[in-house]
Amino acid sequence: MKLPRMFNWLLVTLALAGLVYVFSPQQLPVSLYKLSLISMAAWVGYWIDRALFPYARPDQFINSMIDVSLVFAVAMLRRAIIVGCAMLAVSLGV
Repeated sequence: MKLPRMFNWLLVTLALAGLVYVFSPQQLPVSLYKLSLISMAAWVGYWIDRALFPYARPDQFINSMIDVSLVFAVAMLRRAIIVGCAMLAVSLGV
């Protein structure tokens, strides 16, 4: 059976959370709070992209008959930038 993608990073994350628990257990709720904020920011950034560009979604370019690989790449880059900026804004406390 093949392991899921990024499974190694999950193990690293759990190991680091274990170290936080050992050395500073009072910080675990803070870490969970920050993780929930970043996850929520990524979700909101995704939906902001969908709302701002309803006719330029990256998945629409995959099934196209014409060669639009550059348009697909730009749409994916646009979405990544919007999601990243939303996550950065939340992590900076804006």
